[in-house]
Amino acid sequence: MTEPIATTTSGAVRGLVRDGVHVFRSIPYAAPPVGSRRFRPPQPVEPWGDVRDATHFGPVAPQNPSMLETMMGAAEPVMDEAECLTLTVFTPALDDAKRPVLFWIHGGAFVIGTGSTPIYDGSRFAQHGDVVVVSINYRLGAFGFLHLDEIFGEEFAGSGNAGILDQVCALEWVRDNIAAFGGDPDHVTIFGESAGGMSVGTLLGLPAAQGLFAGAIVQSGGGSFCATADTATEVARSVLAESGIDTVAELESAPVDALLAAQTKALAARGSTELAFLPVVDGSVLPKRPVDAVADGLGAVPTLIGTTKDEMTLFTVLDLGLGELDGDAVNRALASSFGDRGPAVLASYRELYPGVDDRDLLAAIATDRVFRVPAIRLAEAGVDRRPTYMYLFTWETPVFDGKLKSCHALELPFMWDAIDRPGLSMLTGDGDDRQPLADAMHAAWIAFARTGDPGWPVYDTERRATRRFDTAVETIDDPMGAQRELWAAVD
Repeated sequence: MTEPIATTTSGAVRGLVRDGVHVFRSIPYAAPPVGSRRFRPPQPVEPWGDVRDATHFGPVAPQNPSMLETMMGAAEPVMDEAECLTLTVFTPALDDAKRPVLFWIHGGAFVIGTGSTPIYDGSRFAQHGDVVVVSINYRLGAFGFLHLDEIFGEEFAGSGNAGILDQVCALEWVRDNIAAFGGDPDHVTIFGESAGGMSVGTLLGLPAAQGLFAGAIVQSGGGSFCATADTATEVARSVLAESGIDTVAELESAPVDALLAAQTKALAARGSTELAFLPVVDGSVLPKRPVDAVADGLGAVPTLIGTTKDEMTLFTVLDLGLGELDGDAVNRALASSFGDRGPAVLASYRELYPGVDDRDLLAAIATDRVFRVPAIRLAEAGVDRRPTYMYLFTWETPVFDGKLKSCHALELPFMWDAIDRPGLSMLTGDGDDRQPLADAMHAAWIAFARTGDPGWPVYDTERRATRRFDTAVETIDDPMGAQRELWAAVD
């Protein structure tokens, strides 16, 4: 078959056809973010003359190695700061069918990841749902979230949200170009997991993103993941000091490796469950916490939100830098959230999880604090002005002797219908119960992308209807409600 060619506002691109799906890889959506564009909002991509080859994945955003990316099937990344702002399109055909669009934002704690990770292949969504899938790269870590406004002045306004503004720029590219790929620019659903889910939650409450999407799926994220300007400035000062940067000229020319090394120090200083680099409430790009902006009326589009049951076991069982987790760690974690109520809340958690050791108890508490409660808060913030749907993924993987349970990111192979991808049995095992669950979850995401309704009752603050994805898929009311109520007075 002849290689397909599509025409964008910047020039023509040549893709490939694989299993009946047209794929265009690593199309640039913004100018190289280097030199005078480093640490600043994205700028328009320069047009090109000849047909651009879009048959291969290009470089990814600068980042340090990640075991999690390897678990998801990613190869050793080729990094290039100048060539990282790209996106990939999967489409059933180049026509004027105006198909729904799924716009994927990858996770990775805002410091790792890429839209080209094999699990994020959108071919099966295109095949099964007749939808167009777009997956993106965006600037990560210090390169995307270094708040420099109060250090180097107004010319760096928005620097702490450069990675989020990259996502907005990519959405603007979709608005202007996706019709050439058979998609409908007025029917875009943004979706993402972990930092990608937090990004979706941020976009819901970001003024600059309004009107660029018609639906949202927030997986293991929320709308309260952001830093204050003061905290973000402290992190930025530490990165600059570690890198030996005093001037704008030094900032614009600092070696990537030096910034990544400084970033690692900043991450270590913030602790195991606190993100050093994330969106910043800077008063301009992000005037307030996204969850508060949603409560005030932004992001009023159909929204699907959920988590896995045991998010934090991925980090405790694999020992991803959490350090010693004992009774003192549990007490400190509770004191930070509940103050004087900490001991009473701990007693309640021990009643809810009888017989578990301190590590598993802290994992349960941290799952609620970091993931479940923020997801519920975002659902509640817009429940009166938009169709809101909740899910809870509770299927437990048998790998690692079952210790991972229903861990963070476990739903990804299922909703992408990717359980047969090479290497993913390392996360899911190889049981026969996986494919029916993948079929159900994949179909729900398609239904939501097409209609704004995944196929179960809307969420409200009385019934709290939630779709449970497990060996049996069913709708239940207010799952783990006792845990939710413990956090009712915590903002």
